[in-house]
Amino acid sequence: MPAYQWLLFDLDGTLSDPAEGFVNSMNHALLAHDYAPRTASELTPYIGPPLEVTLAKLTGSEDSTHIRALVDKYRERYSDTGYAENSLYPGISEMLERLSQADGIRLGVCTSKRADFAERILKQFDLYHYFEFVSGGDVGIAKWQQLQGLLAENRITTRSLMIGDRHFDLSAAAKNQLPCAGVLWGYGSRAELDEHDPAHLFAHPAEILNIV
Repeated sequence: MPAYQWLLFDLDGTLSDPAEGFVNSMNHALLAHDYAPRTASELTPYIGPPLEVTLAKLTGSEDSTHIRALVDKYRERYSDTGYAENSLYPGISEMLERLSQADGIRLGVCTSKRADFAERILKQFDLYHYFEFVSGGDVGIAKWQQLQGLLAENRITTRSLMIGDRHFDLSAAAKNQLPCAGVLWGYGSRAELDEHDPAHLFAHPAEILNIV
């Protein structure tokens, strides 16, 4: 019997690199509300957290209505073109194909991105069929709450490994007493991930196959 029944993958920074679409859509939102655009190097560290958290930090605003308007403007462009400005990390397709053939392993996605956007991206890269579900977030919903809901609904079990590139992924798992693993090809540093005592750290997608 494998150690884990479920492998739960983050999307951005874990399965695919959303940098181009994220930066372009973020600047679309900022400019629409009279904020100065930011460079890619300024914005890419914000890949991973919920949009409302990122936009509050970038603008300094504590007005929830204003932040929601910024999120809506971001999604306006992201829905049209931003989601497709995305690239798949090398080795992801091969890793998922191998995992799909492993006995006793089930696959899901848990992302802060809205579920419909996540599904479009997975379909764009022909990955959607590997996953039994896609759990997406929305404004005001933290990833730990998504995992909590999946457990409460018996969609997953306590033998579920959350795999992601940022501390948000790992801390969400810890809050639900689930094991976690960090990937080193995304946007979180080794130091950021090490702080959350991951059960595994993967330097390449193929290394994930070693745990099944």
